[in-house]
Amino acid sequence: MQNDTGRIHELDAVRGFALCGILVVNIWQLTDMTEVRAPGEMVPLRHLLSVLFEGRFFPIFSFLFGLSFALFLDRAAQRTDRPRLILIRRLVALGILGLIHHQFQSGEALLPYALVGLVVLLPATGLPRLAILVAGLAATIGVALTLGGGLALVPGLFLLGLAADRYGIADTLNERTWQLTAVFALALPAAVLTAMWEYHTPYQDLLVSTAPPIAGLLGALTYLTGLLLILRTETGAVLSEVLEPMGRMALTNYISATALILLAEPHLHLSGSDKYGVLLCLAATIIAIQAIASWAWLKLFYYGPVEWIWRCITWWELVPARRLPEPVRYR
Repeated sequence: MQNDTGRIHELDAVRGFALCGILVVNIWQLTDMTEVRAPGEMVPLRHLLSVLFEGRFFPIFSFLFGLSFALFLDRAAQRTDRPRLILIRRLVALGILGLIHHQFQSGEALLPYALVGLVVLLPATGLPRLAILVAGLAATIGVALTLGGGLALVPGLFLLGLAADRYGIADTLNERTWQLTAVFALALPAAVLTAMWEYHTPYQDLLVSTAPPIAGLLGALTYLTGLLLILRTETGAVLSEVLEPMGRMALTNYISATALILLAEPHLHLSGSDKYGVLLCLAATIIAIQAIASWAWLKLFYYGPVEWIWRCITWWELVPARRLPEPVRYR
């Protein structure tokens, strides 16, 4: 379902959900927390969090980024006869932003997203949709089986996002409940089994095992389809009210989370520690702050602050951002 600005509600909510999961992993990466208690023995809570979070939310975020670039190109084509030039400017601006962000978070994704968008996604927009789908599946599965997970999965996931747009999946989500149910029913047991495989893989073997990337992708598929089904319920409608504003301000929240983590670290002393309970409290606090701030900001403005700057650079014009008060109607 789309709102009056053409955004798709469910995708914004899923994007907000993915941000919450990525945050947990980013905290231990940014603060360089210890993951082993003794040689070959992982900290128990870190081990559990790795299986629940690591490699599960980043694929969702990457897939949605690829899909959003494709949706943007489609809409840009309605406004200009040179939509690819506009997308190139958008990707270059994202790359510059990522380069700045990289100075504070070396594992950040924005710069790789921009590069993959320019090198892989943009040329692929001229291919038949079946070729895009096959290439996306081959790249994603091939990387998981050979190179592992992480940023190497981005090209394939971007292509899958582009394929989802070309097959019209994003615009017909509300008509695909039974398909989502079928995928979820197949993905859930596979995700549980592979998560157990990952959990029981010895620590020394995790870096060379295919268990983490395979379990991560199946977990991501389960989370994605499961959440989309939940959003169709009354409980999901309430959840969407929290997640959707966060997803609409994904870029602002992704960058501001780095700032909040770095500001909190000197007080929490997470570096080199195994205080994963404190990590969860910090993650919950940041999520609460961003959920409230996103909701309040979007009551006044159409775009998040970073999103607005990005949009202005993309279109090379000053885009109106302030929401005008609705006119008072008299009876």
